[in-house]
Amino acid sequence: MNRLFRFTRQLPGEYPLLSILIAFQVVFLMLPTLIVLVVSFQAGDLVRFPPDDFSLQWYAQIPGEDRFISAFYRSIAVALFCTLLAIPIGILTGLGLIRYDIRFEKPLQIYFLLPFTVPLVVSGVILLIILGELGYIGSLWTVGLALTIINIPFMIWSVTSRVNALDPELENAAKNLGADEIQTFINVTLPSLMPGVITGSLIMFVLGLNEFIVSLIITTPDIVTLPVLIYTAIRSNISPLIAAIASVYVFVAFAAVLVADRLVGLEQFLKS
Repeated sequence: MNRLFRFTRQLPGEYPLLSILIAFQVVFLMLPTLIVLVVSFQAGDLVRFPPDDFSLQWYAQIPGEDRFISAFYRSIAVALFCTLLAIPIGILTGLGLIRYDIRFEKPLQIYFLLPFTVPLVVSGVILLIILGELGYIGSLWTVGLALTIINIPFMIWSVTSRVNALDPELENAAKNLGADEIQTFINVTLPSLMPGVITGSLIMFVLGLNEFIVSLIITTPDIVTLPVLIYTAIRSNISPLIAAIASVYVFVAFAAVLVADRLVGLEQFLKS
């Protein structure tokens, strides 16, 4: 133990041991993704790590896989549906929770903790029962609605953080200059909330794009999304083609992070 302590003191940085732990966690989280990326370049028909030889043949086959392309478009549609539906809900709810005395504020706060307390499989089964009773199972918008209901707390948290940081004197100044409520909201309040709105929108898009458990329960064979189709495919045969498709999915998620960095900055994104 003393040797370990002396070793960490020799490392650069103010907190060397903490740096080692963070580096270990980053490697641990990235390792499965890196393995999938490497396997996707396998030249043979069998998945091997490390690959026997490297080739781009599996990426070249992706445009010809109609079922995966269609499932990808459905996933994009579901993600966009979640995002567009969550934006007005997040803005109105975030403002309402901070600015007004809401009667059911405590139950709402409990609901915002559900993504961390209730297993997704339980939420999926509940939504399946409700939507099934209403006769809405079998539509793609139903999947988007279910994912919005489950993930909307992330959007509300993001907007609420910006509402807390909003200086009310800016709105008062606009009203003193003659702006009415709508003009103040459009020209002052909404622009101030945009970093939180953009952050929450990107979170909702990525969650809607990648959600698997609830989608597996809600979808039917006619409206299957890409994560569910990938799961179905690997149950019968694990091929480098599936790894290549999963890698493309990773690239899309990485592109969303780059968009967040360009629009609001990663520091603001993480704060939200």
